[in-house]
Amino acid sequence: MSMLKEFREFALKGSVVDLAVGVIIGAAFGTIVSSLVDDIIMPPIGLALAGIDFSTLKLVLHPATAAVGTEGQAGYAAAVPETAISYGKFINAAIKFIIVAFVLFFIIKTMNTMKRKEEEAPAAPPAPPADVQLLTEIRDLLKTRS
Repeated sequence: MSMLKEFREFALKGSVVDLAVGVIIGAAFGTIVSSLVDDIIMPPIGLALAGIDFSTLKLVLHPATAAVGTEGQAGYAAAVPETAISYGKFINAAIKFIIVAFVLFFIIKTMNTMKRKEEEAPAAPPAPPADVQLLTEIRDLLKTRS
């Protein structure tokens, strides 16, 4: 079997397509959760905490310094960017994670509940064998004659 044919069979399997759809929907869901946290949940929390914007909270380890002098000249010092721990962004990411985990928990809980209901539903009794069906028909015919 050629490599291209094997790849086509693999790529067109239902599980691979389902996985691709799941990844795409998951990425879209991540964008929605990011917007929910950044634009809807965090502003009221920040307002309640004296107008704090969590995304800007950070611990500055070394402040930024501007360039001194002209590049190529004696005494020139290059600009140094700020070194900081952005714990506010971490708080936002943690809240996003909690929301996603909460939603997934409810999805899985709902799926498990539905699966249990399917398992609890009594199975239809198996059809009687052909000889029993024939005997039942004969019995019913004899009853109608009498």
